[in-house]
Amino acid sequence: MLTVHHLRISQSERIVWLCEELGLDYELKLYNRDPETRLAPPELKTIHPMEIAPVIEDGDLKLGESGAIVEYIVGKYAPDTDLVPGPDHTDFADHLYWFHFANATFMTNGMMQIAVGAVGAEMPPPLAKRITNAWSQIERRLGEANYFGGSQLTTADIMMVFQLTTSRAFNGMTIDHLPNLKAYLQRIGTREAYQRAMEKCEPGFPPKLD
Repeated sequence: MLTVHHLRISQSERIVWLCEELGLDYELKLYNRDPETRLAPPELKTIHPMEIAPVIEDGDLKLGESGAIVEYIVGKYAPDTDLVPGPDHTDFADHLYWFHFANATFMTNGMMQIAVGAVGAEMPPPLAKRITNAWSQIERRLGEANYFGGSQLTTADIMMVFQLTTSRAFNGMTIDHLPNLKAYLQRIGTREAYQRAMEKCEPGFPPKLD
């Protein structure tokens, strides 16, 4: 059976949500962060050398990196899913863009912001502008389409939502000035697969959908 290792309050919630959307049988193992360092517990070191999550086990395979895991699970267990538009689909390019934007640009900028804040510094203006531009682009996109990948939910949404919800819950950012994003998150919150995933991977922690 597929095993998903999920570190609480981390991007590995993406993998739980994907499994629920696909209706897969899987075993979920939860790990709590160290209460002082907020880092992953030592148990994860025995699973993967990066000591972070997500990690999946599938037979003898151990695989990290959320984007790689998403592509692996879809490719092996659901190659015909509508969550990934094919090259002839009108949403193909948009899906690819936002799938990779999630970690390559959006998550990277967010981590830089966290690191700068952790040492009591302020973001340099060029980096601050990149973050502002990213949120503006998100709002603009969600005014053009119901989902990041286009007309329907795709794995691009599964990659994007963590940074818009769980991660944002800890930085105090409001989205009152982003009505398209607010409406989008309400749509995500009505999905039964998303609700099941969050109940399983973050019990007692309601999704940050406002």
